[in-house]
This record gives sequence, C-alpha cells and structure tokens, in this order.
Amino acid sequence: MGQNFLTCDRDQPLLLPPDLHDWLGEDHLAWFVIESIEELDLEDFYSSYRADGHGRAAHEPTRLYE
Repeated sequence: MGQNFLTCDRDQPLLLPPDLHDWLGEDHLAWFVIESIEELDLEDFYSSYRADGHGRAAHEPTRLYE
C-alpha cells in the first residue's frame, strides 16, 4: 500500500513567484495574517485530524494561508 501523500505535478507552471517577498511589500497585510496565525494555539484544530495515516492526505493547516 502506498503512502498517504498529496501528489504534485512538477510540470505545472508556477502560479506565484518563487519567493513571496518579491511580490509583496514588507507592509502588506498578508505578512500580518501569517504572523497572527503563527501565534495561535492550534492544538484543538490538529486533534481533529486522524493520526493513524488512514484516509485522504491533508494539507498542513498552517500553510493554507500561504
């Protein structure tokens, strides 16, 4: 049985620049949102995911805002 990983298409063109710092200024609201999420206690959120490896793979919740 294969591992439970999301696949990636290496032939897909970039949808965003390789480094968001090249695209967003230092004072952009996105950086505030990222810093705010990093400060949150997400323990209850993570506990809702299965830890046994069964089911469809999920994206890392803290990376969904990037």
